[in-house]
Amino acid sequence: MPDRIAFQGEPGAYGHQACLDARPDLEPLPCATFEDAMAAVREGRAELGMIGVENSTYGRVADVHLLLPESGLHIVDEAFVRVHINLLALPGAALTDIRRVRAMGILLGQARGFLREHGLATLAWSDNAAAAREVARLGDPAEAALASEIAAEINGLAVLARHVEDTANNTTRFLIMAREPDHRRRGDYGMMTSFIFRVRNIPAALYKALGGFATNGVNMTKLESYMVGGRFTATQFYAEIEGHPEDSSVQLALEELDYFTDMVRLLGVYPAARRRHEEQHAST
Repeated sequence: MPDRIAFQGEPGAYGHQACLDARPDLEPLPCATFEDAMAAVREGRAELGMIGVENSTYGRVADVHLLLPESGLHIVDEAFVRVHINLLALPGAALTDIRRVRAMGILLGQARGFLREHGLATLAWSDNAAAAREVARLGDPAEAALASEIAAEINGLAVLARHVEDTANNTTRFLIMAREPDHRRRGDYGMMTSFIFRVRNIPAALYKALGGFATNGVNMTKLESYMVGGRFTATQFYAEIEGHPEDSSVQLALEELDYFTDMVRLLGVYPAARRRHEEQHAST
């Protein structure tokens, strides 16, 4: 049996597309939730997990950053997937027949302009590919779904409108996770390091904790905060930086971070994606 890569969603989901694009040599394994996808990797039913974390239009995927530290897995790669949103309906249906569209809230938010222009009612669904499957099951020409072209093929639906996303560069970033870390690699476009930390309860602790990255010339590309355990006083931070923990500049920055924190945990060291490199150069 070929090695597998787990993703959240049904066959035809954008996570499925990410698996086909980034790891075509692995067999995609659909899972109901992100927790299930991570568990499949942890339990050995899949070698890797494809976990969506943020979208260029909609923002971060809710709750995923809470799941990463508790997954027992390690980030070993990243993948940027261009998300083309399509309106799917029964074969023979016309756009003027459509009255209601179903999809995940995150996808509905990426096609607000199209939905508003055509006066379409929406229905939030658990999964985009599942929404396409439900449209096929209902057999109602007034029902449609927003999903990938893969979902249309799998469910025997017609594509009434292609690429209805609001922004031309609509992209979702995925983290690829494995049971074991691999810090030996060096990427063609540099390395990324992801970690979480919690600052000590002292004045200006966050400012002081981050100062080491600035003084050592380490670029921090992401810093997000979220509450832990429902307590306003237990704020945890998720961060991503350019570089490898073995780089002298990163070592010094992490040492300074450690001094002002109660907890620091490394989540992954992985090659920067080519897409990240291209975007950085396009903006300079």
